[in-house]
Amino acid sequence: QVQLVESGGGLVQAGGSLRLSCEASGGTFSTYAMGWFRQAPGKEREFVAAISWTGANTIYADSVKGRFTISRVNAKNTVYLQMNSLKFEDTAVYYCAADRSLVVFTTVREYDHWGQGTQVTVSS
Repeated sequence: QVQLVESGGGLVQAGGSLRLSCEASGGTFSTYAMGWFRQAPGKEREFVAAISWTGANTIYADSVKGRFTISRVNAKNTVYLQMNSLKFEDTAVYYCAADRSLVVFTTVREYDHWGQGTQVTVSS
């Protein structure tokens, strides 16, 4: 059973940058596709980005494409989300998720393991 712990959230001004990290334990990290999702108050959890277990394939939501970059270092059991040019509407709790699949999915229901989330607040 893989366990996920996110870190790196915080308060940042619009136009600024943050890098989120998600460290995995308890499983073979390199066999999991990883995803980042976010949930703003009063809204459903939404897909942000995902990466295949090798790191060769990545997918992004249109709203973050060109601003966010997902990456992973399997030797460190860690996946990252580099967020640049942050906007007020990026404010949300960001969740890391793992799915033991060769296919990279963009829907919440496909992911079996979730972290506790980290708050990102962008001031306008």
